[in-house]
Amino acid sequence: MTASVGAPAPPRSVTSGPLAGARRVTATVFAAQGASVAAVSTTVPAVESHLGLSSLAMTALTIALTLAAGAGSFAGLAAVRRSGPVAVMRAAVLTAAAALLAVAWAPGRAVASAAYVLFGLALGAIDVSVNTRAATVERHYGRSILSSFYAAWSAAGVAAALLTAGVSRLGLPVQYVLTAHAALVALLALTVRPHVLPPALSSSGDGPTPVEEVLGRRVWARLAPFGVVLLVAYVVDSTVSAWSTAYLHQTLAASLAAAPLAYAAYQAGTVTGRASADLMVRRVGPVAVVRVAAVLAAAALAGLAAAPSWPYAVVAAGCAGLGVAALTPLCVAATGRLRPGAPETVLARLNVFNYVGVLVGAGASGGLGATGHFRIAYAIPAALALVLVTTARFFRTDGTRAAAGADTTASGLG
Repeated sequence: MTASVGAPAPPRSVTSGPLAGARRVTATVFAAQGASVAAVSTTVPAVESHLGLSSLAMTALTIALTLAAGAGSFAGLAAVRRSGPVAVMRAAVLTAAAALLAVAWAPGRAVASAAYVLFGLALGAIDVSVNTRAATVERHYGRSILSSFYAAWSAAGVAAALLTAGVSRLGLPVQYVLTAHAALVALLALTVRPHVLPPALSSSGDGPTPVEEVLGRRVWARLAPFGVVLLVAYVVDSTVSAWSTAYLHQTLAASLAAAPLAYAAYQAGTVTGRASADLMVRRVGPVAVVRVAAVLAAAALAGLAAAPSWPYAVVAAGCAGLGVAALTPLCVAATGRLRPGAPETVLARLNVFNYVGVLVGAGASGGLGATGHFRIAYAIPAALALVLVTTARFFRTDGTRAAAGADTTASGLG
């Protein structure tokens, strides 16, 4: 799991030139996506109040957003094949910024709902395009760097949550909060530039490698173990991200300024975990990392469910972020190795598990919260997280074999 997504590339300068530029741009888009998701998640109570929505109506909007993101992922795949990932990244991030602005100044519920759906479509397109670019950049580096991209996502989420808390503390309405977020995301989009990279070894030749042909015929079977881990990870992530602000405000009586702090703590935990994930995987292996992460996430979610007051919930949310941090990068890296010559094909399929997890987590948690049972909403993912202790073994058997197959192919090419 510590190898790159494809076969190792020849040594190149990684501190300057197009490769370093491509890495910076990819990290910037991850940050833009993290900031935009945080903008939506941390303004849930304020948007509910502004539009006069019930908790069930807000849950329905969240579900619609998630379904739109799933559709956007496959639309983004088609766009990546036609225009390349960088053009899609830039357009999708700008669309997300426009959607945030539309939510902010929507004259009514219908327009706001349409804006949320537009945001979901943009989010899905960002997902597939930026992960495709990240997989390509990692292959050129010849070592694992995906966790650093996800750390940028989480760091931007922390900054965006603090921005929500800060603007709310000034007493400004949610329209100005979302406008500030939209401006930030749009500025990040304007920094996206293409960097031409030389062909990677694993994609050379006139056709797919034998390994890719075999994996192409049974890709779903190969993908399933990583997909299950990703699904549970996103159930946990969406439960904390989408509803922690509402949980603190409605159940634990936190103010609108204090309520986003749980989201900020959660993302701070993921930043810490992802910053150290590559080193931990190199030292103890992916199986041990997944098992420890699952136990920590389960314990933290149980603490979140039982929190007697909002400061305890903030601490528990931070620990949950630390636990779940490495799971998504490990799944994406393992999946990209299944088709190193065309990672976008398997990453789009992996996103199905992503959005099912978000749909289940955000939908179920929102439904439970709407009936006054937010604590149960956090206890259920705690139990699911323990399942990952048993699925961790697949990162050794399937993930290692995929990497080994790619390495063997690369040796033949060399």
